[in-house]
Amino acid sequence: MAEAHDGPARVVLTASVARRYYLDGRSKVEIAEEFGLSRFKVARLLDAARASGLVRIEIRHQGEIDVDLSARLQDRFGLQHSVVIDTPDDDADSLRGHLGRAAARLLAEIITPQDVLGLAWARAVSAMARALPPLPGTPVVQLTGALSLPDGPDTSVDVVREVASASGGAAHVFYAPFTVPDAATARALRRQPEVARAFAQLPLVTKAVAGVGLWKPGQSTLYDALSEDDRAALHRLGVCADVSGVFLSAEGEAIRTELSERMIGIDAEQMRAIPEVVVVPYGESKSPAVRAALRSGLIGGIVTHTALAHAVLEE
Repeated sequence: MAEAHDGPARVVLTASVARRYYLDGRSKVEIAEEFGLSRFKVARLLDAARASGLVRIEIRHQGEIDVDLSARLQDRFGLQHSVVIDTPDDDADSLRGHLGRAAARLLAEIITPQDVLGLAWARAVSAMARALPPLPGTPVVQLTGALSLPDGPDTSVDVVREVASASGGAAHVFYAPFTVPDAATARALRRQPEVARAFAQLPLVTKAVAGVGLWKPGQSTLYDALSEDDRAALHRLGVCADVSGVFLSAEGEAIRTELSERMIGIDAEQMRAIPEVVVVPYGESKSPAVRAALRSGLIGGIVTHTALAHAVLEE
């Protein structure tokens, strides 16, 4: 006599089979033997349990990490690491603090004594540096020169020294501006011994942390520090984003500019050679820039927040 498709006997059987499989950890062969079924019948009952909603599988984390968004972002862009923090804050200072602490925890987890860490200046990178626990003797390399900021001096050298001090590793730092008036001055500065020594470490860098800016007022520290002529020139070239001074189109293509020749910092080819560059962007309005960065092939990891992750995924 055939059982009704969703009759009570079948529902109870399906629930019993599902309980054995999902809660008790029994194999399909063991369950088949217990209930006198074929293992194919067991497999069909388990499929039916999922399809009908009798069994629901949730992956939950009772913390500030949104594990679902983190996994979606990682899968969409083929990232090595993705951490999305579930925070309702939209205040920039508060977001920087949350993400800085999350980035510090990620870096402390993935860094090894064999790594060489590169740090490009960004406000979120500074927030991360303040939250870092001691690292395992990791050398730290400065990747960009210093910016003149309206709200105080740039701290790129201090950030590198601070992280190196926490790790007990060597600090490869230099004192030079991020941008200079002409290419000849930039070339001369790159030949200065302390700058040359730091840049000689770039091929050894295995992990780096950088910021992402949208090429608009108030959305990029570099944009805000430049002259109006430089800003407009990069707009005309199609610059959408900068990753600590590496300029990108909306499609994620690196754009070499005249300004690039006047900068003391890592370039796109050097960044691409680093096995994992982690960015720490914040602010939902930066989604076009973050999308460009993730499309570029330069980025291997991201630490961000839910509003920005949603905006990046909902293209």
